[in-house]
Amino acid sequence: MLVAPQPTAPTAASPSPKIAIRHVAKGFATPDGGRYQALGDVTIDVPAGQFLSIVGPSGCGKSTLLRLVAGLAAPDAGEILLDGRRVAGVDRQVGFVFQQDALLPWRTVLDNVILGMEIQGKPLREARERALPLLRKYGLSGFEYLYPNALSGGMRQRAALLRTLLFDTDVILLDEPFGALDAQTKAHMQEWLMQLWSDFQKTVVFVTHDVEEAIFLSDEIHVMGTRPGRILEAIPIRLPRPRERTVTLSPEFVAIKERCLNLLAATAPKLEEAA
Repeated sequence: MLVAPQPTAPTAASPSPKIAIRHVAKGFATPDGGRYQALGDVTIDVPAGQFLSIVGPSGCGKSTLLRLVAGLAAPDAGEILLDGRRVAGVDRQVGFVFQQDALLPWRTVLDNVILGMEIQGKPLREARERALPLLRKYGLSGFEYLYPNALSGGMRQRAALLRTLLFDTDVILLDEPFGALDAQTKAHMQEWLMQLWSDFQKTVVFVTHDVEEAIFLSDEIHVMGTRPGRILEAIPIRLPRPRERTVTLSPEFVAIKERCLNLLAATAPKLEEAA
């Protein structure tokens, strides 16, 4: 039987985490009048500037946890703190990127990217002047004045991520943003995201089913089990940065991958249980 390690409370000398998830639980009513427990007693600390990934099977509550951190829903028990303040509703310091990019089809790529700055009241000219160099630096040169339907899936996700960055949020939550991309495009997007994170040093919480993706990108991985969703183990990733794709062949990478897969396999429902 796997037992989740008990998190260590920060000492007086330790800096407070950027995000503190404390004993959070969340359930939902079912059509038959029962209740489904999506999350049970989840505790995670995310230091400022860390890239943390959460991996786990479908239905373990990964997306639910992100929604709680974003303030889009409230936990049934426990609390979530952002810079020591309890999250109680949507926070402007948190940006959320979904698997579906949600670009507005009637706006150009440039005008999609500056949407957050417009909402914040920045003049249109100023917003465009700030966004254009970033579009050109991060692989969208030549696409600035096209509409989203002219872009590939990877290009659309680049625009969505840059839009979130330009909201000037401290925290970015990514819910399987590359899940719908083909393998080659996904690999390019992982490297692009690593460069973006390195340049801006935002605090990132990244949800994925892809164990290799999580290891390649992260400073730390939290492996989740289900029924109810809970943290099985927190695994630090001490592979050097910047990371080349060849790191996936290293003994350290392979050992971390094996550990993650073993944890997931040990908690997967048996066929007779799933039937």
